[in-house]
Formats: sequence, C-alpha cells, structure tokens
Amino acid sequence: MSRPSPLQNRVWPTGEILAHPARGTMMGNRGCLHGSGSELGVTRWRSKLWICCVLDWKGWQRDVMPPGRWTALFFLDEVTALAAGHRPCAYCRRADYVAFTEAWQAAAGLPERPRAAHMDTILHAERVESRTRRQITRPVDASTLPDGAMIRSGTDGVVGLVWSGQLLPWSPEGYGDAVALPAGVAELLTPPSIVAALRAGYRPQRAA
Repeated sequence: MSRPSPLQNRVWPTGEILAHPARGTMMGNRGCLHGSGSELGVTRWRSKLWICCVLDWKGWQRDVMPPGRWTALFFLDEVTALAAGHRPCAYCRRADYVAFTEAWQAAAGLPERPRAAHMDTILHAERVESRTRRQITRPVDASTLPDGAMIRSGTDGVVGLVWSGQLLPWSPEGYGDAVALPAGVAELLTPPSIVAALRAGYRPQRAA
C-alpha cells in the first residue's frame, strides 16, 4: 500500500512551508492557513502569535488541519522554529517560555519580563515583509553569532546552524557534519531579537 502524500506543513529555517515526509521534533501554529482540500494558499499567517510547541501534550490527539481552525506546522527542532520566527509556547512549554522571556528581558534591558503580545509584535516586524510575505534576512559576520542562530552562507548558499564555533548544515532530516563558519558576510535568518535572547543565555533545543 502506498503512503499518502505528505501535507504542506513542514517549516524550513528560511520560513518556507513545504511538503516533506520528515515529521520533525516540534510543532507550531500561526492560525489557519489551509483550505478545504488541506492545501495552503498564499497566506502564511493569520496571527502575529507564532509559537513552537511540543509534539505530545498530555496525550491529546488532534487533527493537524481541522477545517477553519488551525494549521499544525512541524519543525526539525526548536532552532529551526526560532529561525523562522517562532517563539516558545507559554502553555505546553511553560519553563522554556519563562526562560525565553527572562533572556529577552536581559537582552533588552527591560524592568520586567515582556508579555507575549509585546514580543510577538516585535518579532513580526523582524521576521517577514507584510507585502511580499518574504522572510527578512540581514547581513552578518557568522563568527559573532551565539549558538542557536541560523544562517545562509554567502558563498555556497548552505543553510546551517551556528554551534560551538562551527556550522552544522541543515536538512529536513537533520544536520550534516560540522564545517568551518563561512568567512566574510553571511545571511542571518534568525530574527535579531531572538539572536539577542540566545546571546543573553536562552538555550534552545536542537536535533542530533
């Protein structure tokens, strides 16, 4: 018996949402993005609340594309979700959410931990262009980035994760062998406020 075709709900670090059989280790949500045929149209968000969740929460079983409600999105891991502009869910990942807000507070010099709506407004302006729906990227020297940031190399276009002073090439199934960080200017995929939270001590989850 042939397997059903994969749904278009796998998120790349570049923000693209594609169909791929790799399920990933985390899921997320941006609102309902699909139509009656479980296919995505041009819309890539219905809300500024982009979250990253655990796959299993108290044994709940849910339709990944219920009509008119929400579209479940899947990520290789948390650093992939962060690169696409998602933050930890305050409900199913409470401890991670608190750690993230504490790192955000420290990075921004705020008197108290930021509320979710405050972070979501800032992140939405940093991650996508509203008119074109394209991911916003920025030039960067990869050697200045903290662990957990993701880049696209300016020389060969390889997308990878900065980790322990090296680059781990990304794929939907996992990471390749570590290589040297690219010299010169690379393209930063992870939004600046999330990079700042990483630099301030937030430790994201990554796939092996």
